Amino acid sequence: MEPKLTATADMVRQFHDLFVNRRAYTVQSMRPHPESGRHYYFRPVDRSTGRPLGLTADVIRQHLEGEITIGLYAINPKSQRSKWVVIDADYRTALEDLLKLQVGLNHDGVEAALEKSKRGAHLWVLFREPVLAREARLYILDLAARLELPVKGAGAADGIEVFPRQDELKQGEFGNAMRAPLGVHRGAGRRYWFYHADYDLNSQFRYLRAIRRATEDELKRLVNGKASAVPPSVRPVALP
Repeated sequence: MEPKLTATADMVRQFHDLFVNRRAYTVQSMRPHPESGRHYYFRPVDRSTGRPLGLTADVIRQHLEGEITIGLYAINPKSQRSKWVVIDADYRTALEDLLKLQVGLNHDGVEAALEKSKRGAHLWVLFREPVLAREARLYILDLAARLELPVKGAGAADGIEVFPRQDELKQGEFGNAMRAPLGVHRGAGRRYWFYHADYDLNSQFRYLRAIRRATEDELKRLVNGKASAVPPSVRPVALP
């Protein structure tokens, strides 16, 4: 059982600044599915109206304190931009491949934060301002190709997955949500922290504040002249 943690208003503000792209979000089920045993995510709705709920500071606090676990969408559909790009890997050589990718990013002058996960790890690249999802995806997928890393769905059964998983969204689409960092994974019953920082909220936020966030100008230089052809994006999730 995870110990109870206290999230301050400043932690909530920092979390929003680093990770939140839009008010739509998902919640991980507290109970496993009776057949699959997995803890699926769902869009929370107002019980009286049936309308989807928007992300609030209190919801973020509950996530950080371990009361609930939320998933965040990568793209703001109004701008087609994201504050981050995440590389998810959960296969046998996942950590080894993510470390190769982290070295490649560092060679380009881009810092990335490595987060533990249940079956592998997540590598987060944070931006100083929201960047075009298309350009963020292009850069990571091009770098993965140069490093000869497998990309899931692009000729490989197992491989890295890049979030955002779409280049852009149409009206009414959400894309694919990513489990928000620093919360409790319901399936594992534990938190998966970022490496290189002590396992408490203060230390984790201190580490994240110290990560140098790449700028849009830097990203544009990195993708300048790159081929626009990248593995096809996943079909976005739309409102039912």
